[in-house]
Amino acid sequence: MEIKSTITFTYKTKKEAEIALGSLNPDNMNFVNAHVTESSLICKLESSSLRTALATVDDILFCEMMTEKIIDFTKNEE
Repeated sequence: MEIKSTITFTYKTKKEAEIALGSLNPDNMNFVNAHVTESSLICKLESSSLRTALATVDDILFCEMMTEKIIDFTKNEE
């Protein structure tokens, strides 16, 4: 079985989307093809295992949640 998924996160600015991309890349280099288009981060993944696909989606969501916290924190520091 082959599993394909696309997850799109939309941010207020392109810079925020690029920050999210930077936080995602080190953890999922072999599992996710991600890129920024305008102010959106688009993540595409393929897997032959449902377990791997779900774990990868979980990693992506965790990285995105941390990115949101970092973006909010840096806005409060300005």
